[in-house]
Amino acid sequence: MTEEPGRAARGAAPQAGPTRAAVILPWERPDGTADATRAADARLSEAIGLAASIGLIIVHSAIVPLRGRRPATLLGSGQVEAQHRELETAEVTVTIVDAALSPVQQRNLERAWGCKVIDRTGLILDIFGERAATREGTLQVELAHLEYQRSRLVRSWTHLERQRGGFGFLGGPGETQIEADRRLIGDRIVRLKKELEQVRRTRGLHRSARRRVPFPVVALVGYTNAGKSTLFNALTGAEVTARDQLFATLDPTMRGLRLPSGRRAILSDTVGFISELPTELVAAFRATLEEVAEADVILHVRDAAHPDTQGQRADVIAVLDGLAAEGTLDADWPDRTIEVLNKADLLGGVAEVPLRLGGVGDSAVAVSAITGEGLEALRDAVDGRIAAGMEVASYDIPPEDGARLAWLYRHGEVVTRSDHSDAIRLTVRLLPADRARFERPDALAE
Repeated sequence: MTEEPGRAARGAAPQAGPTRAAVILPWERPDGTADATRAADARLSEAIGLAASIGLIIVHSAIVPLRGRRPATLLGSGQVEAQHRELETAEVTVTIVDAALSPVQQRNLERAWGCKVIDRTGLILDIFGERAATREGTLQVELAHLEYQRSRLVRSWTHLERQRGGFGFLGGPGETQIEADRRLIGDRIVRLKKELEQVRRTRGLHRSARRRVPFPVVALVGYTNAGKSTLFNALTGAEVTARDQLFATLDPTMRGLRLPSGRRAILSDTVGFISELPTELVAAFRATLEEVAEADVILHVRDAAHPDTQGQRADVIAVLDGLAAEGTLDADWPDRTIEVLNKADLLGGVAEVPLRLGGVGDSAVAVSAITGEGLEALRDAVDGRIAAGMEVASYDIPPEDGARLAWLYRHGEVVTRSDHSDAIRLTVRLLPADRARFERPDALAE
């Protein structure tokens, strides 16, 4: 069976000590403009950060302009040879190509360069495999790894052409090694999907339980390393791992959040997005992304100081639009979203952010999760967004029906109350889901 990409990366160097690695970015927009150069530099810097985050020592990096995609090697023959000389000089044992490579391209580059080659998908899978902590995260990463490995099983590796004996009297010539590997991987994928479906059902039960608690849910989303975990800690007082590192958070975390009105909410920290997120990971992390779908308010956290902050914003929106297109996320998600322009301290403060970014949307809030500047404004914005989504309803509750009365006080905001001999008349603000639940005949049966 083919090796796991992460295992290959960590085990490629025979000598002891850190693995010497190179990062090569094939760039398809070499038009020479300042924006294109800046975007290429930002993308290369991101790839170097991804590789360094798993302990690789980057000894060579390069941006290679793509004039056309070569089916055999992606890069042109001259570019392949030029990089071979650089890799040999730097004594590189693992090369990260920051693009999607076909199995044939990966094999040919390994032969040409004499070292292990990993593409962007393999690198991200390796990082996820190293960081996953919970059982759910581990299952999701393993599923993504296997989906990726299955796509790597091609007939270009001759050892996979070995035949194994058939079974029974009419077994025939048997199956080739590649067929056996595909079957074994396929069986494991089926089992993993069943286990993840159980995780999804369990998470659904947890969400149902939270819906019975009178707290709206606020979900943090954003590009990896935008500062979501630092903001999560600043808002809730939690101590979630927050490092200046790509994909420091993989497993969702939830804590209580007190808002200025006195209303309580549940804040959820989720995995970060990234450009060209591998399709295997988008599918595998469906259960985690469902937390975003259930949120009453979505906080899109951006690194306002990043040189490619607009590109990162577009990447996150593309993922959310994709979830909406397939029905995982409601189409009205933009109406529930507040843009949070984080790391304002790196731009000179909250007041400088709109000037430095050339204007931002009316709903955007600039903050610094490190210094705390702008956090009160953010809490106010979340409070206002939750209140705007609430509906006003009036009810006459019999005085002896203390359970229904208590339910309204727990789940809503009582605007007015007047007590009469035959009924207690309440005007209450409720989230739409809570109002629908209360008005069902079995409202208190949950």
